[in-house]
Amino acid sequence: MDFDLVVKNGQIVTASEILPLGLEIGVKGGKISCIGTSLPTTPATKVIDAEGAYITPGGIDSHVHLAQANSPTGDDWETGSRSAIAGGTTTIIAFASQERHEESLMPVLQDYHAKSRAQSYCDYGFHFILTNPTKHILQEELPILAEEEGITSVKLYMTYEPMKVNDRELLEIMLACRKLGMTTMIHAENSDMIALIIEGLEANGNTEPFFHSIARPRIAEDEASYRAISLAELVDAPILIVHMSSETAMGHVRKAQTRLLPVHAETCPHYLFLLSEEIKGKPHDHFSGAKHVCSPPLRHHAEDLEALWRGIANGTFTVFSSDHAPSKYDHPGGKKLGIVDGIPRFAKIPNGVPGVETRMSLLFSQTEACLSPDEARLGLPRFVQLTSTNAAKMYGLGGVKGSIAPGYDADLVIWHPGNKGECVISQNMLHHGVDYTPFEGMKMRNWPRYTVLRGQIVWDKDGGGVLGEMKYGEYLKRGKGQVVVGKTGGRAHGMLENERRYWMQ
Repeated sequence: MDFDLVVKNGQIVTASEILPLGLEIGVKGGKISCIGTSLPTTPATKVIDAEGAYITPGGIDSHVHLAQANSPTGDDWETGSRSAIAGGTTTIIAFASQERHEESLMPVLQDYHAKSRAQSYCDYGFHFILTNPTKHILQEELPILAEEEGITSVKLYMTYEPMKVNDRELLEIMLACRKLGMTTMIHAENSDMIALIIEGLEANGNTEPFFHSIARPRIAEDEASYRAISLAELVDAPILIVHMSSETAMGHVRKAQTRLLPVHAETCPHYLFLLSEEIKGKPHDHFSGAKHVCSPPLRHHAEDLEALWRGIANGTFTVFSSDHAPSKYDHPGGKKLGIVDGIPRFAKIPNGVPGVETRMSLLFSQTEACLSPDEARLGLPRFVQLTSTNAAKMYGLGGVKGSIAPGYDADLVIWHPGNKGECVISQNMLHHGVDYTPFEGMKMRNWPRYTVLRGQIVWDKDGGGVLGEMKYGEYLKRGKGQVVVGKTGGRAHGMLENERRYWMQ
């Protein structure tokens, strides 16, 4: 067989094991054709010598905000996807967002297709943010999105006045998604708790950026997470609670999982590496803490970070995403919207931090590839699960993305051997369109040497950087999501056997 690409002399990592050094990957027509030894090459075959380095599946970042109307200074598809491949991510799933007044999702979808078409360096798909879940949308439009457009996930907010849905709407959406095999993602914070605290902080003149972390306490996430799990249990619906930051909330998920409920969890780099101290800003610029304003907020104590690392290692978290939700800092329409008549107003600061490019390296640097077994936070197969394989399964890309095996897309990250990939994160090395990184100055123990998308080298750190073309990224029509944790069909606490049959339609 004539291969288009052969990757040799590397150590392949999958979600279940680390394969022996020396196996080669043969790629034909953008797919992995075989894994073997001494694969034949021709003068037309591109050969990559991994030099003993680890090879992992291309990253799937399943929580990315690009070109949204409510973030006009953030990344567009060109800059966001370029940043993704430079950091080892070959697939992103971003959000098409319905606004409250919109009574159909179809114009929103067409607008988002227009923004992304021929504008992406990597492969991509869409989630839909629902804010006005009418019966027409749930009964008529969601089936079209799932079956014809391959959009098989929605995101719901329990907070933010322009976007939040109430408990009844959550239940109705969960039921509709359950019938269609769609994944329901939930931003879980108690909106009324937050509103009450913000009013009190503002009345007392406490409006500096740091008070954002006071306004959204852990208990607001804890309560809403428990409520989201209870609602999902009532209607037997799989859910994913996104960007979790609280140990107690994570504990609710863990307890649900031990009961085999289909409850999945996601966390993000900023909740593993950063604390609320960052929001206080620099001595010469207190407002610079606005760079670290996100929701849920950064937490106060090192113990909070350690708790989440336990969830990373023990399987509580299903996916590790960036929640790349950027706004420029030094821009009147970006983070500095939080300065009103010269006075800092934390409630006006756009939420979110950039991170699509740094996500993979931040986590890889904590694995056994870079640290001794005693120091490593997680194993390499667990790294692959969190950054690629589980997202592929949950979001309907199983069998296509997320693994290194024959028949899968040839999406690969080839790391540097040994310590040759060490670097320090700085804004000037990154490829996003934002003017800062919250991880400035952090030392990485490795960085992707090559990123390969469907058999094409799109990133070569030591040989030109971004090599891919903006039009190479393809829109992905996704299938039904899989339940990765637990199972459907269980009965809720205290219910009779088959009790739901009396009221579920």
